Amino acid sequence: MSRKAPKGEYIETDTGNKVSRKSQIIGTTNIILGGKTVIQAEVIIRGDLLRSLQSSSSEGSGQAKVAVAIGRYCFLSKGSCLRPPGKLYKGVFSHYPLKIGDHVFVGAGSIVEAALIGNHVHIGPGCVIGKFAIIKDYVRILEGTVVPANMVIPSFSVVAGKPGRVIAEIPEGGQESFDCREIYKSV
Repeated sequence: MSRKAPKGEYIETDTGNKVSRKSQIIGTTNIILGGKTVIQAEVIIRGDLLRSLQSSSSEGSGQAKVAVAIGRYCFLSKGSCLRPPGKLYKGVFSHYPLKIGDHVFVGAGSIVEAALIGNHVHIGPGCVIGKFAIIKDYVRILEGTVVPANMVIPSFSVVAGKPGRVIAEIPEGGQESFDCREIYKSV
């Protein structure tokens, strides 16, 4: 990661997001980037997977639908995939929003279908985050972990295994290692 990207490999937006020209972002109108987020090559973000059920509160309001919301200073590594979770509800298959907080690192080749990822979360390479998983703040998910669907991971946890289990806690003062500002500056 110390190598600076060649000029022109990334498109920089007004809010400081750096998006690789080799990434696949589908349904861009349904994706919100908070700012200063890095999206590397071969990353797939599925913004086209929208909720198909009509909610009574949004009838005729003309609000834009959000499929994926990503916070500030997030880093999506090469080959990772973000997909909104989906399920069968009242006989209709529907997708639900995927919300990612600030300072979230997603490792290379990881697949994320969670409902919510909190702030300061580190997901290692080759992980699978199951449908509707909820990951709270300051969580480290180790390489190759498979987080089962609907799992709720408490704050300050270290998760590993297949299926993923909490194996340790983040030590006091260990929160500083979750800041993604330095990674952003290196791209």
